[in-house]
Amino acid sequence: MPKLNADSALQLDHQLCFALYSASLAMTKLYTPLLSALKLTYPQYLVLLVLWEQDGMSVTALGERLHLNSGTLTPLLKRMEASGLLVRARSQEDERRVLVSLTAEGKKLKARAAAIPPCVAEATDCSLSELMALTHQLKALRNRLNHF
Repeated sequence: MPKLNADSALQLDHQLCFALYSASLAMTKLYTPLLSALKLTYPQYLVLLVLWEQDGMSVTALGERLHLNSGTLTPLLKRMEASGLLVRARSQEDERRVLVSLTAEGKKLKARAAAIPPCVAEATDCSLSELMALTHQLKALRNRLNHF
């Protein structure tokens, strides 16, 4: 890989961090109207995605899956519980563990949310294989950075 000189290395368009940041902003802008129709924020949508895969998981496991700490996750879960999407309850086996489960309302949203991924895929103007490859590369990058 060629090396950039000091001036070139500090140009905004050569920054991976800015490419990721600005792409994230664009993605969030795309999701905002799609999620507002469901009365969800993006972090709430992520929580629901995980719980639609595996309902009744611990707060700790949910945080690990979403790469969120409990200081960020707990207020989010409280708001979602107040809006009737999920419930939090202490585990019967271990009272130190708090389990998160979907309510009927939270489960019902899954059918309506099914329209979101095709809208996002269409907006990217990428093939399914391109999207899968990009997702794989970004996950690999995240994993390498988390081990740095």
